[in-house]
Amino acid sequence: MHAYRSHTCAALTSENVGDTVRLSGWVHRVRDHGGVLFVDLRDHYGITQVLCDPDSAVFSQVEKLRAEWCVRIDGEVKARDASLVNEKIPTGAIEVYIRDVEVLGPAGELPLQVFGDQEYPEETRLRYRYLDLRRERMQANMTLRSDVVASIRRRMWDSGFREYQTPIITASSPEGARDFLVPSRLHPGKFYALPQAPQQFKQLLMVSGFDRYFQIAPCFRDEDPRADRSPTDFYQLDLEMSFVEQQDVFDTIQPVLTGLFEEYGGGRTVDTDWPQISYKDAALWYGSDKPDLRNPIKMQVVSDHFRDSGFAIFAKLLEQDGTEIRAIPAPGGGSRKFCDRMNAFAQKEGLPGMGYIFWRDQGQGMEAAGPLAKNIGPERTEAIRQQLGLDVGDAAFFLGGKPKAFEAIAGKARNVIGAELGLTDENRFAFAWIVDFPIYERDEETGRIDFEHNPFSMPQGGMAALEGDPLDVLGYQYDLACNGYELVSGAIRNHKPEIMFKAFEIAGYGEDEVRKRFGGMVNAFQYGAPPHGGCAAGIDRIVMLLAQEQNIREVILFPMNQRAEDLMMDAPSEPMSDQLMELGLRVIPQE
Repeated sequence: MHAYRSHTCAALTSENVGDTVRLSGWVHRVRDHGGVLFVDLRDHYGITQVLCDPDSAVFSQVEKLRAEWCVRIDGEVKARDASLVNEKIPTGAIEVYIRDVEVLGPAGELPLQVFGDQEYPEETRLRYRYLDLRRERMQANMTLRSDVVASIRRRMWDSGFREYQTPIITASSPEGARDFLVPSRLHPGKFYALPQAPQQFKQLLMVSGFDRYFQIAPCFRDEDPRADRSPTDFYQLDLEMSFVEQQDVFDTIQPVLTGLFEEYGGGRTVDTDWPQISYKDAALWYGSDKPDLRNPIKMQVVSDHFRDSGFAIFAKLLEQDGTEIRAIPAPGGGSRKFCDRMNAFAQKEGLPGMGYIFWRDQGQGMEAAGPLAKNIGPERTEAIRQQLGLDVGDAAFFLGGKPKAFEAIAGKARNVIGAELGLTDENRFAFAWIVDFPIYERDEETGRIDFEHNPFSMPQGGMAALEGDPLDVLGYQYDLACNGYELVSGAIRNHKPEIMFKAFEIAGYGEDEVRKRFGGMVNAFQYGAPPHGGCAAGIDRIVMLLAQEQNIREVILFPMNQRAEDLMMDAPSEPMSDQLMELGLRVIPQE
């Protein structure tokens, strides 16, 4: 017999009754039923109930077992009484009578329990992650993650892609976040960087003639943490294709992700019709470039109904350039109680409040209620109701100002309204391509033009587009939103040096600086660069959605905490003095 096991703890069935078996695993829990000891023995695959009575030669040893001890047991498989069969587990029809036991690894007092669903502080969970990962939910999440990555790889190979590995130690790259720098021992005073993404390398692969590349790529960014973002490193499905237009990329990635979500979505509906929404419309309708389309609410501009109206706040606001009033329809939200709740939400978000109108039946017909209705009068109120398609029992909320100042809060309000009124379909994955991103923006304080989005995107219209107003220039850049999260980001690349130099010149970067910062790519584009484009999909975020988790750390094996610290491995740590000397570095103490 094998030194540790003949079967896993999920393998034994009624067909094994009478067999002598060997199992190894962890003591999940011990129960004493009238002197008979029942032990749930757990391994990665499942649980088997083993037991020992006082007549057994090893009873005294079994008595000493405690939760999370790692043990090996030998025993005989017996059938459970019909009334005691546990249909919830594969081994529920049998139990194993212990004949011999060996403790492979005793456990001290546990800082957190593996058995049960107790909640523990994140600090405890991350410090003792190896115990936290033993819990059923975490085992399921990490197994799901592994299966998802394997499925992605199969689907990409089946789509005609090959996987290539790009460097981990490289030069600094402008991906929108801070680099992690790595000092060079052989070149004192110089630094490598960990790649924020394989962006430049995958483009160079297209210049090298590889045509269809993908990689499950580790990426490193020194970012502030969020619930849906890791502060240090993450993995993405990275892909690039030659001789393609924007739609070709969409047509390639959609079946991969659709199949993935159908396979691991737990029976939830997966939308197959993915609308293409302009960045401008997404901001207007949803207040976000990653809208949750499970929520049917669409915001609308209603400025004309408030211009020169009796509601002085909005009327005065509209006298300023670049301002507008937007309405958030709330079907079913037509009660003062709900309107007051949403007003309180706005105040928590830092606003003085949120104007509202709700429509109710007064027996004599429909009546519009709320402070705004009184101020603007019945004619304007009725025009708003008709524009928004609302009826008795519905409401509308209003925000005004320069759109960039209130869009994010309007988007949050839309999400809250959809959830509270039961309008958001929780049993669905709703995808949308966000397209036509502006390449440039103007800093309101300095008046300076700078890149708003990816500087390496091909401008729509090519060189001719760059001759006009920079704020009108759109890029062949796109994101894929799903249920309120950005899952994919990509672009058709700017592969022509003359257009690239012009694009950077508009943002204040001369040709010399572009060559200095991106010399490898610029030089390569002078030797027959093909048109190319691609995208990257966040693995961690995909798994988070599939696992129905709210925090990305629940699907990462060994994540950092909110302060970008590894509590288990005590990182970051202070380097030893000889390491610093070898690298020619000195740490300046901070006050």
